[in-house]
Amino acid sequence: MAPTERGSRRTPGVLRRATEATRGRTAALLVALLLPLSLLTALTATPAHAAGTLTATFTTEGSGSSWQGKYVVRNSGSAPSTAWTLEFDLPPGVTVSGHTHGEATVSGSHVTVKNAYYNGRVPAGGSTEPYSYTFTGRGPVGTPTGCTINGDKCDGTPDKPPTAPGAPTVTTATSRTISLTWPPAGAGDYPVTKYEVLSGTTVVATSATNSATVTDLTPATRYSFTVRAKDRRDNTSPESPAVTATTVDPATDPTPPTAPGNLRATGKTQVSAALAWEKSTDNVAVAAYDIYRGSTLAKTVPASATTATVEGLTPATAYTFTVRARDTADNASPASNAVSVTTDDAAGPGNHLKVGYFAQWGIYGRQHFVKNLDTSGAAAKLDVINYAFENVDPVNHTCLAGVVKGVSGNPQDPDEGTGAGDAEADYGRAFSAAQSVDGVADDGWGKLRGNFNQLKKLKAKHPHLKVVVSLGGWTFSKFFADAAATPASRAKFVKSCVDTWIKGDLPVYNGAGGPGTGAGVFDGIDIDWEWPGSEGHPGNHWGPADKDNLTALLAEFRKQLDATGGSHKLLTAFTPADPAKIEAGWDIKKIFEYLDFANVQGYDFHGAGSDNSWEPKRTGHQANLHRDAQDPYPFDFSIEKAVQTYLDAGVNPRKLTIGFPFYGRGWKEVADGGVKGEWQSANGAAPGQFPEEAGTKGYHNLLTTVPNLTVHHDEQSISTYGYTGNNGQWWSFDDPWSIGKKTAWIRSKGLLGGMVWEMSGDTPTGTLMTALDNGLK
Repeated sequence: MAPTERGSRRTPGVLRRATEATRGRTAALLVALLLPLSLLTALTATPAHAAGTLTATFTTEGSGSSWQGKYVVRNSGSAPSTAWTLEFDLPPGVTVSGHTHGEATVSGSHVTVKNAYYNGRVPAGGSTEPYSYTFTGRGPVGTPTGCTINGDKCDGTPDKPPTAPGAPTVTTATSRTISLTWPPAGAGDYPVTKYEVLSGTTVVATSATNSATVTDLTPATRYSFTVRAKDRRDNTSPESPAVTATTVDPATDPTPPTAPGNLRATGKTQVSAALAWEKSTDNVAVAAYDIYRGSTLAKTVPASATTATVEGLTPATAYTFTVRARDTADNASPASNAVSVTTDDAAGPGNHLKVGYFAQWGIYGRQHFVKNLDTSGAAAKLDVINYAFENVDPVNHTCLAGVVKGVSGNPQDPDEGTGAGDAEADYGRAFSAAQSVDGVADDGWGKLRGNFNQLKKLKAKHPHLKVVVSLGGWTFSKFFADAAATPASRAKFVKSCVDTWIKGDLPVYNGAGGPGTGAGVFDGIDIDWEWPGSEGHPGNHWGPADKDNLTALLAEFRKQLDATGGSHKLLTAFTPADPAKIEAGWDIKKIFEYLDFANVQGYDFHGAGSDNSWEPKRTGHQANLHRDAQDPYPFDFSIEKAVQTYLDAGVNPRKLTIGFPFYGRGWKEVADGGVKGEWQSANGAAPGQFPEEAGTKGYHNLLTTVPNLTVHHDEQSISTYGYTGNNGQWWSFDDPWSIGKKTAWIRSKGLLGGMVWEMSGDTPTGTLMTALDNGLK
């Protein structure tokens, strides 16, 4: 069936934005003819003996610079397997490619292989032959190490645990802490990943290194500790010999250390600040230094250190730090002098950020693929791609994925977006070679297909690109208020979003998906809640508590995203231009503590909806920079007014990008009025790019399908509009002229950059994106 497209609507005085479209879909399935490989002659073999489980035997064939390695999976159990995953480490100097009969992910020397769709079932007593996983190796012929299948050793033998750590020694004792170090444990079959410190049978501290500090102890009390090691498969070593230690009695030392001196900033990044200070002195001994961010303890370092780097900060944000020394009796010194640090912004000094929305459903009626971002030149110019949109589960109030359900197409239907989603477009559809970023077709059985796989390919081709998943939008914001309502619901919601979109635990859909299959697609999360504290799409849940709950929700997102480790994960938001909506739902004095940046709405100031609601009887500029002196409306919608609202609240301008529409808003039967149709009477929305999207056309479609359109530029308000003549069509849009004027203003105000809704509206050669890029250089 043909897709229907959805745009945004706004009733007078209420800003909204172009958002989702109904997802039409035609499932694509590529059928591959699988031919068995010729029998390989084994040069080396690791024997496998299963004990009712899967095992895997490795063989090689060939020599020299190119050879083949093969794993045969066997099942000696009494029931067939349903799936298998191999993991192994390559020998030194070996690289692999040409993977067949399995989906391989290579991270350095570590290889993870998931079965193909046709060889995951291994019958009892059978094997994967003749469709066993094979790779081409380059480098010295050798056998991989650390092989596991479904988490068990490939040879079927029990795991050998680590040996016991050596006897621990006490490095520091204070009134409430004891610090220990110990000789490392010897590795068993797998590397040691952590140590546990025990007091009796209770684990009182864990560490990834061979030292740890036990906290929350009682002063003047004797303790006994042992240490044990665990490997990556949670195999546990015997315990070390015990060590005893006594915490300090504070009564014996009431004198605190002197304050650390000359606290200073020695460096900064977008997400960290480096500090240094002069040593404190104490009548007994300084035990540690505590670094405070405002009144919050941010980090503790040992007494031997006089430097520290505080991580987990957000870009373009001012922080104040102090340091206190602490002695062995846990007496705290006076605070050092305070030092202020403003982190670098998300674009870097002197640069400007370019953010573009890619519409999930654009692959249908618009025939706009991730590949088009590359061929148009946009990918080379963009910094961040926002993938729009993903939904909130209507029952569980978690991130919704794995469903294929369209919307009603009726913009007034309160349940238009309830439970909707498009796993087919996200990761189920098999794209042809002509539609693929790298010219390689999806094989039809990969665990990751669709737009997500193409985004990974695009990132590989353009390593500077970041991709974030946008949650919400006009019809998918209904249940945000429920998800954000309580601390428990926020923690649950955020965890589900991080698990699904960052860790990549995609629900199984049509043979695709599964744990970790979407890892590496997204570099962060974008919140498009439309709107907290005020009306949005009909049927949306909202209330006065939304404003505080949104701030708490963003704090929870920042906390859980930081906890994932690795590179910094972006947290952004689409924020309104309407001061009333800002006041109702966005605490802009607080939320930027958690956001990397916000994309401020810069369009949809005026328009006629597809159902002739909104403003069908009068034309108006949809994306004007300044208020038009001829604007007859009592409210002031302009980019300038919107930005000033944020700046007046103290928001760092390098936290803000401004939205640019790559589409037009149009009216029909518009009177000339002697002013070429500006602010003149009309008779509803002009025909749209799609029948169900009256009043909306992408920029390229607008210029190529509206006959006799004459383009005009309003120098006073900085607005572009097109008119076909008396009683004809009148369109408001951005073009290279207005983009040039607006980007010059962005630079003059010291703002971060520009955002685009949405990329499919541009010309095939990226006319508007080029103008935006040139204007922000």
